[in-house]
Formats: sequence, C-alpha cells, structure tokens
Amino acid sequence: MQHDHRDPEIKKKLLARLRRVEGQVGAIRRMVEADQYCVDILLQISAVQGALGKTGKLLLGTHVETCVASALESGSKKEREKSIDELLEVFSKYGGLGGR
Repeated sequence: MQHDHRDPEIKKKLLARLRRVEGQVGAIRRMVEADQYCVDILLQISAVQGALGKTGKLLLGTHVETCVASALESGSKKEREKSIDELLEVFSKYGGLGGR
C-alpha cells in the first residue's frame, strides 16, 4: 500500500491544516465585515497563503515519495515520463508551494 494522501496519518495532517485555513479565512471575512484595518487584514491573508503553501508542500512531498518514486523505480518509460510531466506542470502552476 502506498503512503500517499490516503494514508490515515497524512490525511489527518492535511485535513487539520485545511480546517485551520478555513478558520483563518472565516476570521478574515469577519475582519472585513467589521471594517478592520487593511494592514491587519493583509497580514492575515498572508498567513493563510503561507498555511496553504505548507499544506501543498506536504501533499507534494508525499506525492513525490510515493507515486513519483514508484513510477521512477518500476514504471514503464511512459509512466515515468507522465510522472515527470505532472511534476513539471505542478511546479509551473503552483510555484508558491514552498510556503514560508
């Protein structure tokens, strides 16, 4: 069995991070509704972006350790190429996954 995002421990970590992000986004909405200071709101938005980046980094690391490693070790040439192409696509679209 591969240890990807379906692994109970990884899934638990991902869901905990996403619940935290949901809470932060709700707090930002309430800040806007309460007409709070723009800089405070921007700082909270930055915190959410950082939290999402860390969540993406966890998922990407898990993907590389499992799916990509498996394709590179035992996959066909086509599977290896597909896996590498997917990684390149992720890196080009989501270059901000590194978080802070």
